[in-house]
Amino acid sequence: MEDKRNLRKERIGVVTSDSMDKTVTVIVSRRVKHPMYGKFITYTTKLHAHDEKNDCNSGDTVKIMETRPMSKTKVWRVIEILERAK
Repeated sequence: MEDKRNLRKERIGVVTSDSMDKTVTVIVSRRVKHPMYGKFITYTTKLHAHDEKNDCNSGDTVKIMETRPMSKTKVWRVIEILERAK
C-alpha cells in the first residue's frame, strides 16, 4: 500500500503570538498574481500550531506541518524553528 504520510502539507511562517500553552499563532503569507491586472497581492493566513516544548517565541520563522485535529482550531504542528527572532 502507498504511504499517505507524505501527502501532508508543509508551510513556512512567522510566529506572532506564543502566549498560549503549547500553542503558537503563525502567519503564513503567499503572493498571488492578479489574473487581469498582473499586480501581486499578498494574502496572509493565521494558523494555530502545536508547540510541544514551548520553544517558539514571537518573531521566529518556523516550518509547520498538517496533522490530526488537536483542538477546535489547531490542526498544525511545529516541525522546526528555521530562524530565531533578533
